[in-house]
Amino acid sequence: MAFALTARQLALDAITCDRVSLHSGDPGADGASYISAGGRVAATFNAANASAERVLNADVNFTGLAANASVTHFGVWLNAGTVYRCGAALTGDQTANAAGEYTLKGTTTKITA
Repeated sequence: MAFALTARQLALDAITCDRVSLHSGDPGADGASYISAGGRVAATFNAANASAERVLNADVNFTGLAANASVTHFGVWLNAGTVYRCGAALTGDQTANAAGEYTLKGTTTKITA
C-alpha cells in the first residue's frame, strides 16, 4: 500500500521531537549505538516538504566526542532526549575532527516517510 503525499506529510509532522544525537552504528528502534559523549542536543526540524521530508532547520554542533570518532547515524528524540523517535544513516562526513567536534548539517539531515 502506498500512502498519498499529503498523508506522508501529515504523519511526519505528527512526529514531535526536540533533540538529536549521534550514533556509531544503526540506532535501530531504540537508539542503540548512542555516542553519549556528544549528548542529545536541542534541534528543530522544518515541517514536511513536497518530497515528504522534514529537514533539520539549522546545523547542530556537537563537542566532547573522541578525536576522529566514527559517526555513522543520527537519532531524533523527544522530551529533552528521553524518548527515542527514529534514526537514519548519515551521508558525507562520518568522522569527528581531531578536537572531538562534529557538525550535523541542516542541509542534508532529514526525517523521511
